[in-house]
Amino acid sequence: MTRTVYVIGIGAGNPEHLTLQAVAAMNRVDVFFTIDKGAVNGGATADLAGLRADLLARHVTSPHRVVTAPEVPRDRDPAAYVATATEWQARRAALYAEMIEHELADGGTGGFLVWGDPSLYDGTLNLLHGIAEQGQKLEIVSIPGISSVAALAAAHGLILNRVGTPILITTGRRLADGGMPRDVDDVVVMLDGRTAFAGLADTDLDIYWGAYLGTPDEILVSGDLHEVEDEIQSCRTEARARKGWIMDTYLLRRRR
Repeated sequence: MTRTVYVIGIGAGNPEHLTLQAVAAMNRVDVFFTIDKGAVNGGATADLAGLRADLLARHVTSPHRVVTAPEVPRDRDPAAYVATATEWQARRAALYAEMIEHELADGGTGGFLVWGDPSLYDGTLNLLHGIAEQGQKLEIVSIPGISSVAALAAAHGLILNRVGTPILITTGRRLADGGMPRDVDDVVVMLDGRTAFAGLADTDLDIYWGAYLGTPDEILVSGDLHEVEDEIQSCRTEARARKGWIMDTYLLRRRR
């Protein structure tokens, strides 16, 4: 029989980000699959696991189980990034396949709760489609959620696009390697552990930065990049020391 697996976007951190569609899907799930990242992410694991548990307690009234497996170790800053990431994804996929095979009955419904939106910088859908291609009978259903990008724009009261121009969503690694693109005036940057914005020489950029978006710990800074970059780095350092982890996103906008 075919197993159904929901990949459910649960928002950027605010429990009220959960959509009605997500709540309905969560109440169809027999087994929720989670990964224990304790050895990797330190304080982030307890905070994020607590938020997931709160969402389940608030919104799921149907019988269910939670199955947790230890994280697959990975090098977060390898020299050969693509090859290393691809190899890690294969090991994570094997873990997912094993969890589904042993913990979810034929015809049952499983669920993965993912931060933000499943379509944006989250690999769960790709891994599950790979498992299905290898022979497991899976029906995979994606439930959209509020991304950190949307939460950032709302927190700063922004419209991300401007008339007649594109926006680019990229990573801190790509920004550090290539700089601010000359043909794009609005660039959203995610996954920037290097604070790549601090290395930009451009003098015509504003930054709209946010950390822990949607949570009680939310921090926002905006202004001329070179006037506020030291403030942002100071905020990041203090917040990381206090909480043991940080998640942040920002928009770089070229002034016209």
